[in-house]
Amino acid sequence: MNAPRRAVNLAGMTFPEPRPIETNGVTLQVHEAGPEDGFPVLLLHGWPELAYSWKKVMPALAAAGFRAIAPNMRGFGGSDAPRDVEAYGMETLVADMTGLLDALDLDQAAWCGHDWGGLIVWPAALLAPERVAGVLGVNTPQIPPTEIDQVELLRQVYGDDHYIVRFQEPGVEARFKGQEDRFFEFVFGAPPKQSIDGLPPAEVTHLFNRFREFTGRVEDDIVIGPEDRHVYAEAYRKSGFGGGINYYRNMSANWRLMRGYNHDIKETPCLMVAADRDWFLPPLLTEGMDERIEDLELHVLEGVGHWTMWEAPDRLNALMTDWLGRKFG
Repeated sequence: MNAPRRAVNLAGMTFPEPRPIETNGVTLQVHEAGPEDGFPVLLLHGWPELAYSWKKVMPALAAAGFRAIAPNMRGFGGSDAPRDVEAYGMETLVADMTGLLDALDLDQAAWCGHDWGGLIVWPAALLAPERVAGVLGVNTPQIPPTEIDQVELLRQVYGDDHYIVRFQEPGVEARFKGQEDRFFEFVFGAPPKQSIDGLPPAEVTHLFNRFREFTGRVEDDIVIGPEDRHVYAEAYRKSGFGGGINYYRNMSANWRLMRGYNHDIKETPCLMVAADRDWFLPPLLTEGMDERIEDLELHVLEGVGHWTMWEAPDRLNALMTDWLGRKFG
């Protein structure tokens, strides 16, 4: 029997209170909204985020009759955060979610992911196709493995100061400790004033250098308000940054694993929502998806950066609920 869904008021808007659910050897804090008999939509967040990132999406899904399920993934928020880097392998991350579906007595769901969540939902269609009814990528396209190790490729192109390269250093997350409020003011900055038609320049990817030089922003240049940023800052003050950064530290192992798969997706319907001002996941990276994915619908939101769920929730919700309604309504 599922426990009743209580709600707490976060930043002036109700957000479902989480409940702990055991899956795949860890306990995840899981938020749910919508009717229990609604078609399930699994919402996976990115870094440095939380399930709270879906705050403006879950009500729309629930209102449309879908069952929205948003876990704090392993390593984040109040969910378990194993210390070993190997605990963040792609097969393990996908098994966390299939185990969550098992715990909720669900055979399938539409898997929706943003940022790192997107890097999980696309492989899930290959690793656990029987559990994935559909895939929704928000900002994150399907990116097949490169010819060489992805971390080494980033090092060659952007140098040792690329944030993913720096994340490989043990203990580097300590540089954010005690600066959580400043960090989220920095990371949730507004997008560039123009659309992105290529890959980012090196200095944009040098996160640690930019954070060291950061002196603050006016509120108009931050896409998330102070009350919502406070939710993130408080969570990371308690959990630290290490769990989320371990996802990056296991990228080379995941690259080796996924090289063994054919990345064509047949039959499974897929929705891709890109953003034209996302420096880190520009629309350029969606090229070739239509050749690999048999049933693909692609949209590019104009004037939107990396934090689509906060920057353009109404447009995103309209695309998601329309597509879900047509495919699973």
